[in-house]
This record gives sequence, C-alpha cells and structure tokens, in this order.
Amino acid sequence: FAVLAAREAWGDAGFVAGGTRESGLDPERVGVSLGAILGDASVLVGGDRKLRDKGPRAVSPLTTPMTVPSQAASQVSLDLHITGEARTVTAACASGTEAIGAAIDRIRYGRVDIALAGGAEAVVTPAIMASFAAMRALSTHGPADGSSPSRPFGKDRDGFVNGEGAGVLVLEAEEHARARGARIYCEAAGWGLSADAHHMAAPDPTGAGVALAVRRAVRDAGGHVVDVVHVNAHATATVEGDLAEAEALRAVFGRRAVPVTALKGHLGHLQGAAGGVEAVATVLTLHHGVVPPTVGGGEGLDEAIGLDVVTGVARELSGAGAGAGDLALSNSFGFGGHNAVLALRRVA
Repeated sequence: FAVLAAREAWGDAGFVAGGTRESGLDPERVGVSLGAILGDASVLVGGDRKLRDKGPRAVSPLTTPMTVPSQAASQVSLDLHITGEARTVTAACASGTEAIGAAIDRIRYGRVDIALAGGAEAVVTPAIMASFAAMRALSTHGPADGSSPSRPFGKDRDGFVNGEGAGVLVLEAEEHARARGARIYCEAAGWGLSADAHHMAAPDPTGAGVALAVRRAVRDAGGHVVDVVHVNAHATATVEGDLAEAEALRAVFGRRAVPVTALKGHLGHLQGAAGGVEAVATVLTLHHGVVPPTVGGGEGLDEAIGLDVVTGVARELSGAGAGAGDLALSNSFGFGGHNAVLALRRVA
C-alpha cells in the first residue's frame, strides 16, 4: 500500500518513475516519513498458522522484517532510492498525520528539500477484528438500508468500520518547488500535537486535548482561529469519540459555523493510514474549492454534535486567495490520547 501510494504521489508531483536519480534529484536531500500502527499484520497471522500447521521450518525468515511498522518507510525509500532519511511514526490512529507534521519540520529545518509523507496500514485480520468487536468499537449496522455502516456524527452511529490502505503527500520546500515549476496544491502551513492523559482507549469527553492540538496547529501556521474555513474531522462514528471532537471544535470556534466533513463513512477507518488519506482529501478540498459531503447518517445528524456538518451534496468552499481565511484542518486522534492536527493553507 505504501509503495503504490508513494509512486502515485511521486508521479503526480512531476517526478520520473524509478526514483530520485532518474528525476535528477540528490537522494540525500529527499526523505520519507510514514505513520503506521503495525506492519503487515496478515504476514504475522500467516506465520503463526504455518508454525502451528507445519512447524518452525515453514515460517518465512522474512516474517519479522515484514511485520515491523518501519517497513513501510523502508520499502518506499528502497523503491524510489531515497537516502536522506526514512522515518516511522507510531501514534495509534494519529500516526499518518503526525508523520506529515514531522516531515513539515524536517523541511523547515533544512534537513531535506522533499519528503514523501503520510500513512499506511494493513490490519484486517481475525484477531484484530475480534479485539475491536470485544471493545464494542465496531459498527453493527448492516447494508440493508443502503447507507454506509460507518455513520460519523449520525444519531445512530455505533462504531467504526475497519479499513486498510495508504495516503501519501509530496511535501517540498517552496523555493525548491517553484524553481522546478512544480504544481502546488496548497501550503503545508503547520501542525499541532497534544495528549489527553485520560485513558488507554477512551477519549477525554471534554475534548480539551483535541482543542489544544487544533489551536497549536493554527498558531504554528501563523494564523488565527478565524482563518479556518474547513475542518476534515477524525470522526470515527463512535458515540464518545464524535462527541469529544465536536465539543473541542465548538470550544475553539465558538458560535462561528465552520464547514466540517468526515470521510470515514466513505472510507472506513484506515487506522494509522487515516491521517494520510484524509490529508490528501483536505489538500484537494482546498485546491478545488469543494467540500465533500459526509455520508452514512442513516437517521440524520446527532443534534448534540452542534457543528456545521456538510451532508447530502458537496459544498463550495468559502473565501478566496491566499492569506487570512484560507486555512483547512485535518484532524487525527488515536487510542491513548494521541492528538494530531494538520493545518493547510490555500495558495494563489
């Protein structure tokens, strides 16, 4: 997943297939920053089955290398011959967003000129699904009513739908990008982190940690809360998680109606990859000026959410030009109280 997403991002950025050398880049000035909770969990499951069925000699010697979380970044660096750095961030479901934030800082500090950043995950295995089910974290809705079983902010939400995939952005120092005539979708303006310090799985119902991460992202982007014109919410469709995030956004924005969308009704919850895929969507929201709708609210929105959630059809994004009033946020929050928020700014 990581390699395929990285290749797509690399080509979309205008670079030649094959990697850094074929594109005329110094491989030492390019980095990789990917988030993942686990490696390929299915490989570990397969190895365990072979061990039980056929004995230890049947287990592949590549089982351990293929299951470590760092293998996604490693495989991307190998595939595109990137030698600057290949880092891995593991922060539960905030992993992909935090990895993008770390890449922003590496470019700011002058360590690399270009970074492939995002998240990848492959965790749909029987044991993991059973564990989520035992936590009562998974949706029990079926497809009978024609709606998505994942229902972010919905009255009848009852949990997430586990998913897999990858999402990768190409981040580049502005002067480097402009010098080569690159197509620039938006500015990766800043990011924010916080920790709930509340519970190993449940979110802080006050949303205080989430609100802190949001404010820090806006401040890091050199902006103000009034500059935010869109939020791509984490909204996993769990009862407590959606309420906590809504509480935080209301605390930050007050009575101002900021268009919010949640994509897990479309995509399911991609775990450590969620932040990468949803960051791609937020970038495209800014670039095209269109907010995608939230789907899955079988019985409508929960009135307790109290946010301007975009539903039904896409909505035109307000504001124009670069500067004030052009920030979009992409939120990711994970078990254990990991909160990460990415701030993106539209460019002229």
